[in-house]
Amino acid sequence: MTGTITTGDGCRIAYRFDGPEDAPVLLLSNSLGTNKDMWAPQVDAFSRHFRVLRYDTRGHGQSGAPAGSYSLDRLGRDVIELLDALGLETVDYCGLSLGGMTGQWLGIYAPDRVRRLILANTSSYMGPPSGWDTRIGLVLKDGMAPLAGASAERWFTDMFRTTHAADIAPITEMLLTTDPTGYAGCCGAIRDMDMRRTASLIALPTLVIGGTEDPSTPPPHSHALAQAISGARLTMLKAAHLSNVEQPENFTKEALDFLLGK
Repeated sequence: MTGTITTGDGCRIAYRFDGPEDAPVLLLSNSLGTNKDMWAPQVDAFSRHFRVLRYDTRGHGQSGAPAGSYSLDRLGRDVIELLDALGLETVDYCGLSLGGMTGQWLGIYAPDRVRRLILANTSSYMGPPSGWDTRIGLVLKDGMAPLAGASAERWFTDMFRTTHAADIAPITEMLLTTDPTGYAGCCGAIRDMDMRRTASLIALPTLVIGGTEDPSTPPPHSHALAQAISGARLTMLKAAHLSNVEQPENFTKEALDFLLGK
């Protein structure tokens, strides 16, 4: 089942449900430069236990891409408005990269809407701001194509890129078809984000997943996040940034073990 909602500021948010209608809902949130299809390796396994709700983050996929810089507050409120529109009081939540930043915001500011939280390959701060300003200027001037090669190098290890071209191709296509305006808007949200002090306010059951070879949100970021959240579980996968694609079986197992209380 697919559909869209419109947020209070007029932005379209696209979503999709998979799995049994009477199962508890697991919400999946995509990384910067991808869309809800990045979760394809997990959907079948997750939907055996959950009603899986995927959505395209503002600026990505089939969602709207308003001009200007976004904020983590706005991205978090998009999730709240999505849940309200669908009549969902609480969900389990799994977000990777930018999706994990949105998850942190929810854990801090809307903990009553989340049962359990998975924060994968993410960080509470990704400076310096000047680097994001440079990237914003690049995509608004030249589009998404110049980012493709460098992004693949950050998202996947050398070995995976050599041996799994077929798995990487759809991810690259997601990046290339992302609206540059929307991508730049989300870059602005990451540029202005700093939850290093507030992450400790998260009191939800939390699993932090990191990648041992992740150059975007390297292992110290995962360790710091897990240490900031009382009682958080940390697992490190031998992967770069998109660990759910590079290590799909291990990612799925770790997530399900946590969500099912194993």
